[in-house]
Amino acid sequence: MPFRYNSLYLFGWLLTGFSISKIHTTDPAAEGVKLIVARQTNSRNLKLSRFSISLAMIACVICCLAFPAKAEPGVFDDRIVFGQSAAFEGPAASLGTDIRNGILAAFDEVNRTGGVNGRKLELISYNDGYEPEFAIDNTRRLIEQDEVFALIGEVGTPTSRAVQPIVRDYRVPFIGAFTGAAFLRDPGLTNVINIRASYDQETEELIDYLVEDRGVERIAILYQDDTYGSAGLSGVVAALNRRGVELVADGTYMRNTVAVKRAALTIRKADPDAVIIIGAYKPAAEFIRIARSIGIDSLFLTVSFVGSNALASDLGKEGSGVIVSQVVPLFHDTAVPVVASFHNAMAKLSETSGRDLLIEGLGFVSLEGYITGRLVVEVLKELGDDLTRESFVSLFEELRGYEIDGFTLQYGPGDNQGSNNVFLTVINDDGKFETIMRQAADQ
Repeated sequence: MPFRYNSLYLFGWLLTGFSISKIHTTDPAAEGVKLIVARQTNSRNLKLSRFSISLAMIACVICCLAFPAKAEPGVFDDRIVFGQSAAFEGPAASLGTDIRNGILAAFDEVNRTGGVNGRKLELISYNDGYEPEFAIDNTRRLIEQDEVFALIGEVGTPTSRAVQPIVRDYRVPFIGAFTGAAFLRDPGLTNVINIRASYDQETEELIDYLVEDRGVERIAILYQDDTYGSAGLSGVVAALNRRGVELVADGTYMRNTVAVKRAALTIRKADPDAVIIIGAYKPAAEFIRIARSIGIDSLFLTVSFVGSNALASDLGKEGSGVIVSQVVPLFHDTAVPVVASFHNAMAKLSETSGRDLLIEGLGFVSLEGYITGRLVVEVLKELGDDLTRESFVSLFEELRGYEIDGFTLQYGPGDNQGSNNVFLTVINDDGKFETIMRQAADQ
Protein backbone atom coordinates (compact mmCIF):
# COMPACT_ATOMS: atom_id res chain seq x y z
CA MET A 1 0.00 0.00 0.00
CA PRO A 2 2.73 2.55 -0.93
CA PHE A 3 0.31 5.23 -2.22
CA ARG A 4 -1.63 5.31 1.04
CA TYR A 5 1.54 5.33 3.11
CA ASN A 6 3.17 8.20 1.18
CA SER A 7 -0.04 10.25 1.11
CA LEU A 8 -0.25 10.11 4.89
CA TYR A 9 3.41 11.00 5.20
CA LEU A 10 3.00 14.03 2.93
CA PHE A 11 -0.15 15.10 4.72
CA GLY A 12 1.50 14.96 8.13
CA TRP A 13 4.61 16.82 6.98
CA LEU A 14 2.75 19.61 5.22
CA LEU A 15 0.12 20.10 7.89
CA THR A 16 2.46 20.30 10.85
CA GLY A 17 5.69 21.63 9.42
CA PHE A 18 7.33 19.17 11.83
CA SER A 19 9.93 16.64 10.90
CA ILE A 20 8.33 13.23 11.15
CA SER A 21 10.34 10.47 12.63
CA LYS A 22 7.85 7.63 12.15
CA ILE A 23 4.54 6.79 10.55
CA HIS A 24 2.85 3.55 11.48
CA THR A 25 -0.15 2.36 9.45
CA THR A 26 -2.36 -0.60 10.14
CA ASP A 27 -5.30 -2.07 8.23
CA PRO A 28 -7.76 0.87 7.99
CA ALA A 29 -10.76 -1.47 8.01
CA ALA A 30 -9.67 -3.18 11.17
CA GLU A 31 -8.00 -0.66 13.39
CA GLY A 32 -8.04 2.70 11.66
CA VAL A 33 -4.89 4.67 10.91
CA LYS A 34 -2.48 5.82 13.57
CA LEU A 35 -0.22 8.73 12.82
CA ILE A 36 2.72 9.15 15.15
CA VAL A 37 4.44 12.49 14.96
CA ALA A 38 7.75 13.08 16.69
CA ARG A 39 8.40 16.14 18.79
CA GLN A 40 10.15 18.97 17.05
CA THR A 41 13.05 20.51 18.89
CA ASN A 42 13.49 23.43 16.52
CA SER A 43 10.89 26.07 17.44
CA ARG A 44 11.47 27.97 14.19
CA ASN A 45 9.43 25.34 12.33
CA LEU A 46 6.29 25.88 14.39
CA LYS A 47 4.89 28.56 12.04
CA LEU A 48 2.94 27.32 9.08
CA SER A 49 3.42 29.09 5.80
CA ARG A 50 0.52 29.84 3.53
CA PHE A 51 2.14 27.63 0.97
CA SER A 52 2.29 24.73 3.38
CA ILE A 53 -1.36 25.17 4.28
CA SER A 54 -2.35 25.10 0.61
CA LEU A 55 -0.37 21.96 0.04
CA ALA A 56 -1.85 20.48 3.19
CA MET A 57 -5.33 20.98 1.80
CA ILE A 58 -4.33 19.25 -1.42
CA ALA A 59 -2.81 16.39 0.55
CA CYS A 60 -6.02 16.11 2.55
CA VAL A 61 -7.97 15.63 -0.67
CA ILE A 62 -5.48 12.99 -1.78
CA CYS A 63 -5.92 11.15 1.51
CA CYS A 64 -9.68 11.24 1.17
CA LEU A 65 -9.35 9.69 -2.27
CA ALA A 66 -6.98 7.08 -0.93
CA PHE A 67 -9.31 6.31 1.97
CA PRO A 68 -12.87 6.78 0.72
CA ALA A 69 -15.69 6.45 3.23
CA LYS A 70 -16.64 2.80 3.35
CA ALA A 71 -20.12 2.12 1.90
CA GLU A 72 -22.57 -0.22 3.58
CA PRO A 73 -21.67 -3.81 2.65
CA GLY A 74 -23.59 -5.07 -0.35
CA VAL A 75 -25.11 -1.68 -1.18
CA PHE A 76 -24.08 0.00 -4.42
CA ASP A 77 -25.46 2.85 -6.47
CA ASP A 78 -27.13 0.43 -8.87
CA ARG A 79 -27.68 -2.77 -6.88
CA ILE A 80 -28.09 -4.46 -3.50
CA VAL A 81 -26.47 -7.87 -3.05
CA PHE A 82 -27.91 -10.62 -0.85
CA GLY A 83 -26.38 -13.97 0.04
CA GLN A 84 -27.74 -17.47 0.56
CA SER A 85 -26.32 -20.72 1.85
CA ALA A 86 -28.66 -23.65 1.20
CA ALA A 87 -28.83 -27.23 0.00
CA PHE A 88 -28.59 -27.49 -3.79
CA GLU A 89 -27.24 -31.04 -3.81
CA GLY A 90 -28.12 -34.18 -1.85
CA PRO A 91 -31.40 -35.43 -0.33
CA ALA A 92 -32.59 -31.89 0.50
CA ALA A 93 -31.58 -30.25 -2.80
CA SER A 94 -35.14 -29.53 -3.86
CA LEU A 95 -35.64 -27.34 -0.79
CA GLY A 96 -32.73 -25.03 -1.58
CA THR A 97 -33.61 -24.86 -5.26
CA ASP A 98 -37.27 -24.04 -4.61
CA ILE A 99 -36.69 -21.40 -1.93
CA ARG A 100 -34.11 -19.75 -4.22
CA ASN A 101 -36.48 -19.78 -7.20
CA GLY A 102 -39.15 -18.04 -5.13
CA ILE A 103 -36.76 -15.34 -3.91
CA LEU A 104 -35.44 -14.80 -7.44
CA ALA A 105 -39.00 -14.48 -8.76
CA ALA A 106 -39.69 -11.65 -6.30
CA PHE A 107 -36.37 -9.96 -7.09
CA ASP A 108 -36.89 -10.33 -10.85
CA GLU A 109 -40.37 -8.86 -10.51
CA VAL A 110 -39.10 -5.60 -9.01
CA ASN A 111 -35.94 -5.53 -11.14
CA ARG A 112 -38.09 -5.43 -14.27
CA THR A 113 -39.43 -2.07 -13.11
CA GLY A 114 -35.99 -0.64 -12.36
CA GLY A 115 -35.36 -2.15 -8.93
CA VAL A 116 -35.91 -0.51 -5.56
CA ASN A 117 -35.01 3.18 -5.49
CA GLY A 118 -32.93 2.65 -8.62
CA ARG A 119 -31.09 -0.38 -7.24
CA LYS A 120 -31.59 -3.87 -8.63
CA LEU A 121 -31.55 -6.85 -6.27
CA GLU A 122 -29.01 -9.63 -6.71
CA LEU A 123 -28.58 -12.99 -4.98
CA ILE A 124 -25.37 -14.98 -4.50
CA SER A 125 -26.09 -18.61 -3.55
CA TYR A 126 -23.72 -21.33 -2.36
CA ASN A 127 -24.42 -25.01 -1.78
CA ASP A 128 -23.99 -26.34 1.76
CA GLY A 129 -25.54 -29.77 1.17
CA TYR A 130 -27.63 -29.29 4.34
CA GLU A 131 -24.47 -29.72 6.43
CA PRO A 132 -23.56 -27.23 9.21
CA GLU A 133 -19.81 -27.11 8.56
CA PHE A 134 -20.32 -26.13 4.91
CA ALA A 135 -22.95 -23.58 5.93
CA ILE A 136 -20.38 -21.97 8.25
CA ASP A 137 -17.80 -21.74 5.45
CA ASN A 138 -20.37 -20.29 3.05
CA THR A 139 -21.58 -17.75 5.58
CA ARG A 140 -18.09 -16.46 6.29
CA ARG A 141 -17.41 -16.23 2.56
CA LEU A 142 -20.63 -14.31 1.93
CA ILE A 143 -20.04 -11.86 4.77
CA GLU A 144 -16.28 -11.43 4.73
CA GLN A 145 -15.42 -11.83 1.03
CA ASP A 146 -18.59 -11.15 -0.96
CA GLU A 147 -19.65 -8.53 1.61
CA VAL A 148 -23.36 -9.11 1.04
CA PHE A 149 -25.91 -6.81 2.60
CA ALA A 150 -27.95 -9.59 4.20
CA LEU A 151 -28.45 -13.35 4.27
CA ILE A 152 -31.72 -14.78 3.01
CA GLY A 153 -33.34 -18.18 2.57
CA GLU A 154 -31.09 -20.39 4.70
CA VAL A 155 -32.44 -23.94 4.59
CA GLY A 156 -32.59 -26.00 7.76
CA THR A 157 -32.37 -25.95 11.52
CA PRO A 158 -28.86 -27.43 12.00
CA THR A 159 -27.37 -25.08 9.41
CA SER A 160 -29.16 -22.02 10.77
CA ARG A 161 -28.05 -22.82 14.31
CA ALA A 162 -24.45 -23.30 13.21
CA VAL A 163 -24.19 -19.89 11.50
CA GLN A 164 -26.03 -17.84 14.12
CA PRO A 165 -22.93 -16.86 16.14
CA ILE A 166 -21.36 -15.47 12.95
CA VAL A 167 -24.32 -13.46 11.71
CA ARG A 168 -25.00 -12.18 15.23
CA ASP A 169 -21.43 -10.93 15.66
CA TYR A 170 -21.54 -9.13 12.31
CA ARG A 171 -25.07 -7.89 12.93
CA VAL A 172 -26.11 -9.11 9.47
CA PRO A 173 -29.85 -9.37 8.75
CA PHE A 174 -30.84 -13.06 8.63
CA ILE A 175 -34.06 -13.15 6.66
CA GLY A 176 -36.62 -15.86 5.99
CA ALA A 177 -34.79 -19.00 7.05
CA PHE A 178 -36.64 -22.12 5.91
CA THR A 179 -37.09 -23.55 9.39
CA GLY A 180 -39.58 -23.26 12.21
CA ALA A 181 -37.06 -23.88 14.99
CA ALA A 182 -37.88 -22.15 18.28
CA PHE A 183 -34.35 -20.83 18.88
CA LEU A 184 -34.69 -18.43 15.93
CA ARG A 185 -37.77 -16.93 17.62
CA ASP A 186 -35.64 -15.77 20.55
CA PRO A 187 -36.49 -12.06 21.09
CA GLY A 188 -32.80 -11.42 21.68
CA LEU A 189 -31.98 -12.29 18.06
CA THR A 190 -32.96 -8.89 16.71
CA ASN A 191 -31.08 -9.45 13.43
CA VAL A 192 -33.29 -12.47 12.64
CA ILE A 193 -36.47 -11.93 10.63
CA ASN A 194 -38.71 -14.99 10.42
CA ILE A 195 -41.56 -15.31 7.96
CA ARG A 196 -43.18 -18.63 8.75
CA ALA A 197 -45.01 -20.17 11.69
CA SER A 198 -42.93 -22.27 14.08
CA TYR A 199 -42.61 -26.05 14.34
CA ASP A 200 -44.35 -25.83 17.69
CA GLN A 201 -47.36 -24.31 15.94
CA GLU A 202 -47.30 -26.87 13.12
CA THR A 203 -47.05 -29.86 15.45
CA GLU A 204 -49.78 -28.42 17.70
CA GLU A 205 -52.10 -28.27 14.69
CA LEU A 206 -51.25 -31.83 13.66
CA ILE A 207 -51.77 -33.28 17.15
CA ASP A 208 -54.96 -31.30 17.66
CA TYR A 209 -56.31 -32.66 14.38
CA LEU A 210 -55.41 -36.25 15.28
CA VAL A 211 -56.76 -36.19 18.83
CA GLU A 212 -59.75 -33.86 18.53
CA ASP A 213 -60.94 -34.49 14.97
CA ARG A 214 -59.90 -38.09 14.36
CA GLY A 215 -59.93 -39.48 17.90
CA VAL A 216 -56.41 -40.90 17.43
CA GLU A 217 -54.21 -41.32 20.49
CA ARG A 218 -51.78 -44.10 19.53
CA ILE A 219 -49.19 -41.85 17.97
CA ALA A 220 -45.56 -42.62 17.07
CA ILE A 221 -42.83 -40.41 15.63
CA LEU A 222 -39.91 -40.73 13.22
CA TYR A 223 -37.46 -37.86 13.46
CA GLN A 224 -34.12 -36.80 12.05
CA ASP A 225 -31.38 -37.23 14.63
CA ASP A 226 -30.26 -33.60 14.87
CA THR A 227 -31.52 -30.21 16.01
CA TYR A 228 -34.30 -30.17 13.40
CA GLY A 229 -35.62 -33.53 14.54
CA SER A 230 -35.30 -32.53 18.18
CA ALA A 231 -37.29 -29.35 17.53
CA GLY A 232 -40.09 -31.34 15.94
CA LEU A 233 -40.01 -33.97 18.68
CA SER A 234 -40.22 -31.29 21.35
CA GLY A 235 -43.29 -29.77 19.69
CA VAL A 236 -45.05 -33.13 19.34
CA VAL A 237 -44.37 -34.16 22.94
CA ALA A 238 -45.54 -30.80 24.29
CA ALA A 239 -48.75 -30.96 22.25
CA LEU A 240 -49.42 -34.52 23.42
CA ASN A 241 -48.75 -33.61 27.05
CA ARG A 242 -51.34 -30.86 26.88
CA ARG A 243 -53.86 -33.57 26.04
CA GLY A 244 -52.65 -36.19 28.48
CA VAL A 245 -51.31 -38.46 25.72
CA GLU A 246 -47.91 -40.10 25.37
CA LEU A 247 -45.97 -41.35 22.35
CA VAL A 248 -46.26 -45.09 21.82
CA ALA A 249 -42.95 -45.34 19.92
CA ASP A 250 -40.17 -43.31 18.35
CA GLY A 251 -37.48 -43.89 15.75
CA THR A 252 -34.62 -41.86 14.32
CA TYR A 253 -32.43 -41.68 11.21
CA MET A 254 -29.27 -39.74 10.36
CA ARG A 255 -29.45 -36.51 8.37
CA ASN A 256 -28.74 -36.79 4.62
CA THR A 257 -29.46 -40.52 4.60
CA VAL A 258 -32.51 -42.68 3.88
CA ALA A 259 -31.56 -45.29 6.49
CA VAL A 260 -35.04 -45.60 8.03
CA LYS A 261 -35.79 -49.33 7.94
CA ARG A 262 -34.67 -50.02 11.53
CA ALA A 263 -36.86 -47.19 12.77
CA ALA A 264 -39.80 -48.59 10.79
CA LEU A 265 -39.37 -52.01 12.39
CA THR A 266 -39.22 -50.44 15.85
CA ILE A 267 -42.35 -48.38 15.29
CA ARG A 268 -44.28 -51.34 13.86
CA LYS A 269 -44.05 -53.14 17.21
CA ALA A 270 -46.15 -50.40 18.84
CA ASP A 271 -48.98 -50.72 16.28
CA PRO A 272 -49.59 -46.95 16.03
CA ASP A 273 -52.66 -45.38 14.46
CA ALA A 274 -50.61 -42.40 13.28
CA VAL A 275 -46.94 -41.67 12.65
CA ILE A 276 -45.62 -38.11 12.57
CA ILE A 277 -42.48 -37.68 10.47
CA ILE A 278 -39.96 -34.92 11.14
CA GLY A 279 -37.62 -35.18 8.20
CA ALA A 280 -36.81 -34.20 4.62
CA TYR A 281 -38.70 -35.59 1.63
CA LYS A 282 -36.42 -38.47 0.57
CA PRO A 283 -36.15 -40.25 3.95
CA ALA A 284 -39.83 -39.47 4.63
CA ALA A 285 -40.88 -41.06 1.36
CA GLU A 286 -38.65 -44.06 1.96
CA PHE A 287 -40.09 -44.56 5.43
CA ILE A 288 -43.69 -44.43 4.19
CA ARG A 289 -42.95 -46.99 1.47
CA ILE A 290 -41.21 -49.34 3.89
CA ALA A 291 -43.85 -48.87 6.59
CA ARG A 292 -46.67 -49.79 4.24
CA SER A 293 -44.74 -52.75 2.87
CA ILE A 294 -44.24 -54.22 6.36
CA GLY A 295 -47.85 -53.75 7.41
CA ILE A 296 -47.92 -50.46 9.30
CA ASP A 297 -51.51 -49.42 8.61
CA SER A 298 -51.61 -45.91 9.97
CA LEU A 299 -51.94 -42.25 9.05
CA PHE A 300 -48.71 -40.55 8.05
CA LEU A 301 -48.25 -36.88 8.83
CA THR A 302 -45.36 -34.46 8.46
CA VAL A 303 -44.47 -30.77 8.71
CA SER A 304 -43.84 -28.23 5.97
CA PHE A 305 -40.04 -28.53 5.95
CA VAL A 306 -40.42 -31.95 4.34
CA GLY A 307 -40.75 -30.32 0.91
CA SER A 308 -44.33 -31.22 0.04
CA ASN A 309 -44.09 -31.24 -3.74
CA ALA A 310 -40.90 -33.29 -3.76
CA LEU A 311 -42.49 -35.72 -1.29
CA ALA A 312 -45.62 -36.16 -3.42
CA SER A 313 -43.51 -36.63 -6.55
CA ASP A 314 -41.25 -39.19 -4.87
CA LEU A 315 -44.15 -41.21 -3.45
CA GLY A 316 -46.35 -41.21 -6.54
CA LYS A 317 -49.54 -43.19 -5.91
CA GLU A 318 -48.24 -44.24 -2.48
CA GLY A 319 -48.58 -40.62 -1.35
CA SER A 320 -52.37 -40.71 -1.26
CA GLY A 321 -53.64 -39.82 2.22
CA VAL A 322 -50.36 -38.37 3.55
CA ILE A 323 -51.05 -35.23 5.59
CA VAL A 324 -48.71 -32.24 5.56
CA SER A 325 -48.94 -29.04 7.59
CA GLN A 326 -48.20 -25.90 5.58
CA VAL A 327 -47.28 -22.34 6.48
CA VAL A 328 -48.42 -20.73 3.22
CA PRO A 329 -51.66 -21.14 1.21
CA LEU A 330 -52.21 -23.77 -1.50
CA PHE A 331 -49.63 -22.89 -4.14
CA HIS A 332 -52.01 -23.65 -7.03
CA ASP A 333 -55.02 -21.68 -5.74
CA THR A 334 -54.75 -18.53 -7.86
CA ALA A 335 -57.97 -17.20 -6.32
CA VAL A 336 -55.68 -16.18 -3.46
CA PRO A 337 -54.06 -12.86 -4.50
CA VAL A 338 -50.53 -13.62 -3.31
CA VAL A 339 -50.63 -16.97 -5.11
CA ALA A 340 -51.76 -15.28 -8.33
CA SER A 341 -48.87 -12.81 -8.04
CA PHE A 342 -46.51 -15.71 -7.38
CA HIS A 343 -47.62 -17.49 -10.56
CA ASN A 344 -47.16 -14.34 -12.63
CA ALA A 345 -43.69 -13.74 -11.19
CA MET A 346 -42.62 -17.34 -11.83
CA ALA A 347 -43.86 -17.07 -15.41
CA LYS A 348 -41.75 -13.96 -15.93
CA LEU A 349 -38.70 -15.59 -14.33
CA SER A 350 -39.14 -18.53 -16.70
CA GLU A 351 -38.49 -16.17 -19.61
CA THR A 352 -35.01 -15.35 -18.36
CA SER A 353 -34.07 -18.65 -16.69
CA GLY A 354 -34.69 -20.88 -19.69
CA ARG A 355 -36.78 -23.26 -17.57
CA ASP A 356 -40.55 -23.58 -17.37
CA LEU A 357 -40.96 -22.80 -13.70
CA LEU A 358 -44.73 -23.03 -14.01
CA ILE A 359 -44.24 -26.77 -14.42
CA GLU A 360 -41.19 -27.60 -12.31
CA GLY A 361 -40.97 -24.62 -9.99
CA LEU A 362 -44.40 -24.05 -8.47
CA GLY A 363 -44.77 -25.31 -4.91
CA PHE A 364 -45.21 -24.48 -1.26
CA VAL A 365 -41.48 -23.90 -0.74
CA SER A 366 -41.04 -21.59 -3.71
CA LEU A 367 -44.18 -19.69 -2.66
CA GLU A 368 -42.60 -19.16 0.76
CA GLY A 369 -39.43 -17.93 -0.94
CA TYR A 370 -41.49 -15.52 -3.04
CA ILE A 371 -43.22 -14.08 0.04
CA THR A 372 -39.81 -13.69 1.69
CA GLY A 373 -38.46 -11.82 -1.33
CA ARG A 374 -41.55 -9.61 -1.47
CA LEU A 375 -41.11 -8.67 2.19
CA VAL A 376 -37.53 -7.59 1.48
CA VAL A 377 -38.75 -5.41 -1.39
CA GLU A 378 -41.37 -3.73 0.81
CA VAL A 379 -38.85 -2.96 3.56
CA LEU A 380 -36.29 -1.59 1.10
CA LYS A 381 -38.94 0.71 -0.39
CA GLU A 382 -39.81 1.96 3.07
CA LEU A 383 -36.19 2.70 3.97
CA GLY A 384 -35.43 4.59 0.76
CA ASP A 385 -31.88 5.93 0.67
CA ASP A 386 -31.43 5.42 4.43
CA LEU A 387 -30.28 1.85 3.86
CA THR A 388 -27.98 0.18 6.34
CA ARG A 389 -28.02 -3.21 7.98
CA GLU A 390 -28.94 -1.50 11.23
CA SER A 391 -31.81 0.51 9.77
CA PHE A 392 -33.14 -2.65 8.11
CA VAL A 393 -33.32 -4.79 11.26
CA SER A 394 -34.44 -1.85 13.41
CA LEU A 395 -37.71 -1.60 11.49
CA PHE A 396 -38.72 -5.04 12.75
CA GLU A 397 -38.26 -4.00 16.36
CA GLU A 398 -41.16 -1.57 15.94
CA LEU A 399 -44.82 -2.54 15.82
CA ARG A 400 -45.61 -2.78 12.13
CA GLY A 401 -47.32 -5.00 9.60
CA TYR A 402 -46.82 -5.79 5.93
CA GLU A 403 -49.46 -6.93 3.46
CA ILE A 404 -48.06 -9.09 0.69
CA ASP A 405 -51.13 -9.21 -1.56
CA GLY A 406 -53.33 -10.19 1.35
CA PHE A 407 -50.77 -12.36 3.16
CA THR A 408 -50.22 -10.53 6.46
CA LEU A 409 -46.91 -10.36 8.27
CA GLN A 410 -46.91 -8.67 11.67
CA TYR A 411 -43.81 -7.77 13.70
CA GLY A 412 -43.14 -5.88 16.88
CA PRO A 413 -40.93 -5.57 19.97
CA GLY A 414 -39.86 -9.07 21.01
CA ASP A 415 -41.67 -10.68 18.07
CA ASN A 416 -39.51 -11.48 15.03
CA GLN A 417 -41.97 -13.94 13.43
CA GLY A 418 -44.29 -12.45 10.84
CA SER A 419 -46.92 -15.17 10.35
CA ASN A 420 -48.73 -17.62 12.61
CA ASN A 421 -50.67 -19.29 9.79
CA VAL A 422 -50.78 -23.08 9.66
CA PHE A 423 -52.82 -24.94 7.04
CA LEU A 424 -53.41 -28.70 6.96
CA THR A 425 -53.28 -30.37 3.57
CA VAL A 426 -53.58 -33.93 2.27
CA ILE A 427 -52.25 -35.58 -0.88
CA ASN A 428 -55.17 -36.89 -2.95
CA ASP A 429 -55.26 -39.88 -5.33
CA ASP A 430 -53.98 -37.69 -8.18
CA GLY A 431 -50.91 -36.62 -6.21
CA LYS A 432 -52.24 -33.09 -5.68
CA PHE A 433 -52.75 -31.24 -2.41
CA GLU A 434 -56.12 -30.38 -0.93
CA THR A 435 -56.95 -28.36 2.18
CA ILE A 436 -58.28 -30.31 5.15
CA MET A 437 -61.36 -28.66 6.56
CA ARG A 438 -61.08 -28.91 10.32
CA GLN A 439 -64.17 -29.99 12.27
CA ALA A 440 -63.45 -27.39 14.92
CA ALA A 441 -63.53 -24.67 12.27
CA ASP A 442 -67.12 -25.63 11.36
CA GLN A 443 -68.47 -25.44 14.88
